[in-house]
Amino acid sequence: MSETSGFSMHPPCGKAPVAETRKAVWSSARKEMVGTALGASRVWFTLARGIVSEVYYPRIDIPQLRELDFVVADGVDFWVALKGQDAYSVERLEDDLPLAMLVHRHPRFELRLRVCVDPHRDVLLLEVTLDGDETLRPYALLAARLGGDAEGNLAATGEWDGRRTLWADQGPFALALQCCDVEGRPALDARSVGEVGASDLREDFARHGAMRWHYAEAGPGEVALGARLPRRCTLAVGFAGSREAADTLAWSTLALGFESVWDAYADGWRHWREVCACPRLPRLDAAVAGLFRRSLNVLKIHEDRTYPGALVASLAVPWGEANESRGGYHLVWSRDLVESAGALVALGAYDTARDVLAYLHATQQADGHWLQNQWLGGKPFWQGIQLDETAFPVLLAGLLAAHGELGAIPVTGMVELALRFILAEGPCTGQDRWEEDPGINTFTLAIAIGALVEGAQFLHGRAAELALMVADYWNANIESWCWAQDTALAREAGVSGYYLRAAPVHVLMCEGAKAEHLFIKNRAHDYDRPADEQISTDFLQLVRYGLRDAHDPCVVSSLKVVDRLLRHDTPHGPVWHRYNGDGYGEHPDGTPFDGTGRGRGWPLLIGERGHYALLAGEDVGPYLRSMAAMTGRGGLLPEQVWDAAPIPEHDLEPGAPTGAAMPLVWAHSEFVKLCLSLEQGRPVDAPPRTWARYGGQRPTLDYVLWRFRQRPRTLRQGQELRVLLRAPATVHWGVDGWQDVRDTPTEDWALGHLACLPTGRLAVGSRIDFTFRWSADGQWQGEDFAVEVIAQ
Repeated sequence: MSETSGFSMHPPCGKAPVAETRKAVWSSARKEMVGTALGASRVWFTLARGIVSEVYYPRIDIPQLRELDFVVADGVDFWVALKGQDAYSVERLEDDLPLAMLVHRHPRFELRLRVCVDPHRDVLLLEVTLDGDETLRPYALLAARLGGDAEGNLAATGEWDGRRTLWADQGPFALALQCCDVEGRPALDARSVGEVGASDLREDFARHGAMRWHYAEAGPGEVALGARLPRRCTLAVGFAGSREAADTLAWSTLALGFESVWDAYADGWRHWREVCACPRLPRLDAAVAGLFRRSLNVLKIHEDRTYPGALVASLAVPWGEANESRGGYHLVWSRDLVESAGALVALGAYDTARDVLAYLHATQQADGHWLQNQWLGGKPFWQGIQLDETAFPVLLAGLLAAHGELGAIPVTGMVELALRFILAEGPCTGQDRWEEDPGINTFTLAIAIGALVEGAQFLHGRAAELALMVADYWNANIESWCWAQDTALAREAGVSGYYLRAAPVHVLMCEGAKAEHLFIKNRAHDYDRPADEQISTDFLQLVRYGLRDAHDPCVVSSLKVVDRLLRHDTPHGPVWHRYNGDGYGEHPDGTPFDGTGRGRGWPLLIGERGHYALLAGEDVGPYLRSMAAMTGRGGLLPEQVWDAAPIPEHDLEPGAPTGAAMPLVWAHSEFVKLCLSLEQGRPVDAPPRTWARYGGQRPTLDYVLWRFRQRPRTLRQGQELRVLLRAPATVHWGVDGWQDVRDTPTEDWALGHLACLPTGRLAVGSRIDFTFRWSADGQWQGEDFAVEVIAQ
C-alpha cells in the first residue's frame, strides 16, 4: 500500500488490556521551550528531552497531555523512540522567539519537528519531516492526561466526517489527533489505543519490535493514542468539550496549511516584542541579550487567557518524571506574580501589569491576605500564610502609581485590607519566602516595610501616619531582631555577626530566642539547628529596597558569611544556595528530590546578588553572564543548577540545570530586571517612596511601639511609649510600682487604636507599669506589663 493511501491492513478492534497499578508521573521538568499563541487560542505546550511534554488547555493550570513522543521504525524489527535519545538539537528559528524546531539525528534518519499553536483555535500543530532510510516511517505516541488526572481517561479510534481519527476524553475535556499529508489529504494510517505501560504503542514496540496491536478502545485509566504517519505530514491535536468538536477544530487548522498557521503564530510574538518597547541594551553581550529576549517571551507565555494577569510560576512539575503531584508549579503565587509584574512595568508592558493587579484585587481574601498559592480561579492549593505575599500586591500598586499607569483600578480598599493584615501579623510571618519557617525573615520584613510605606500614599490622615510609624519602627529594629552577634559561626568567619536566616517568633519577647532551634524542612537527618547558626541570602533585599546601604557593616559582614557557606563555584560562574542546610534538591547520588534531598544553587540568587553589586558600585556583567551560561539546552533558566561532581546517568553536570523546574518565571523576571537595572543604574523594581524615606539609613526614633505581638522591655530616655491595639481601650498606667497612676484612652487611627504615653521625661531606671481596660465590655486585661527606661 502507498504511504498516503489512508488505509490500514489492520483495522482497530477490541478493547486494550488494562494496566496494573502504576504511578502516574509527569514529564521531565527540564523544559527546552515553552510556547503558546497570542490570540484566542487557549493551548500551551512545553518541550522536554526532544519531544512535546505537558500541554495545557483551556487554562494554563490544567494539563491535558503528559507527552507526545515519536517512534521511527521499519515495521519489522528496527525501532527508536525519540524520548531518551540525546542526539537532538532545539533550534529557535527567529530572534529567540518561541518558534521551535526539534532535530533528531540517527545514523539511519533525521527527524525534524516544527511546533506551534493555532492563534485562532485550540489546536497544537506539528510539522513532521523524516529523511534518510526510505524503509522507515514515523509513529506518533500521545499519552493523554485530560483534566490533569490519569485515572478516568478514555481513548478510542473512530471516524468523523469520513476521516479516521484518534480520540480521548474525560469529563468536560476531549482531544482529537488528526493528520494530513503534504497534499492536505487525511493521512492517519495504522492506529491503536491502549493503557500506558500495558497495551500502548511503546509497549507494543518493546515487546514485538513493530506495531502489532490495533485496539479500538482503552480505559478508563491512563491512556495513550498511537498511529503510523507519512514521512512528511502535519499533525494536529485539537482540544474541546467533545470528541467531535475537537476533531472539527483539528481539521480546520490542518486545512489552513502549516506555513499559514506558523506565520500567524510568529506575527503574534513579533507584536509582543513591540509592546514591550524593548530597549537597546548596548552593554549586553550576545548571550546575555539573547536570554533577555527569551525572558520577555517566557513572562508572556506563562499568562492565562481566561484570567488575564494570572501568571503561573512555571509550566513544569519539578522532578516530573518521579512526581505525581496535581499542582506542580502551574499555580499562582502572588510573590512570583508580582516579581514578574515588576519586570513588565520596567518593560513598559503596562496593560499586562494592570491585568496582574486586577487579578490580585479579585483574589484577595476577606481578611486582607493572599493565599500561599492557588489555582487560577482562586481555589487554594497549599494553606500557609506568607506575609510577603500580602505585601507584594501593595508594592505593585505603588510601582504602577509611580509610573503614572495605575489606571482606574480602585486600590484603596485593597491596600487598607492588606495593611491591616500586615499590621496584625507582622513583623513575623507564618512562612518565609521559601515556604518553610515562621519567624522574622529579612526578605519578608523588607517587603512588608516597603508595602507600609508605598501603601500609605493610598490612605488618608492617621491611617497613612500609622502605616509609616510602624514601618519606621520595624526598620529601626531589624538588627535587634535579626542580627546574631559573636557566635561560633561569626568567629569562624572572622566577622562580628550576621543577619539570621529567620529569627524565631519569641525574639519579639526575648532576645535569647535567637538560640532556639529552627526547623529545616526537607531533611531526612539533622533537621534542625539553632537559629543563630542559620544564614541565608535574604538580607540583600534590605539593600535593594533602600533600608540599608550596600556598605553597611552589618550587610558586609553577612555577605562574608554567605560567601563562605552558600557560594559554590561552577564552570559557568558562582551560584548561591538559599540557606545552609537546605534540603530541597536532588540527593547526593543524583536521584530526584522525594520530600528530602540536598538544596542546590539557584540562578535566581545570582540575579539578586547582581542587584546588590549594582548598588555597591561593582561590575554587574559577571552575574548576567553566569545566569546566561546556566540555561538549559533550549536557553531557559532553571530553578536550580547542579553543584557537585558530574553524574552522567542522571544528566547532571556542574553549573547545568537539575531536575527542578525549568523555566522558573521568577528567575527570568529577575534576569530582565537586572539587565534593565544595569542600564538605569538602579533597581528598576525598588519601591520609590521607601527609597526616598530611608535612603539606606536606619531611622532614629523618639518612640517605642508596644503591641501584644511585639513587647519591648526597654525604651531609651526621652522616648515616648506608644501602645498599639486592635480594639479601643484605656491604658491604665503608672511609674515605679504604680505610682502617679493615669488613664490614657486609645484613639482611632483607622488601622489600629493608639495611645501615646508621655514618658519622655522619665529618668533612667524608671519603670512604666500598665494594663488595659477594654472599651467594648469594660473588662480589665487581667495582666500587667512593664517597660524600663534605659540610657540613650
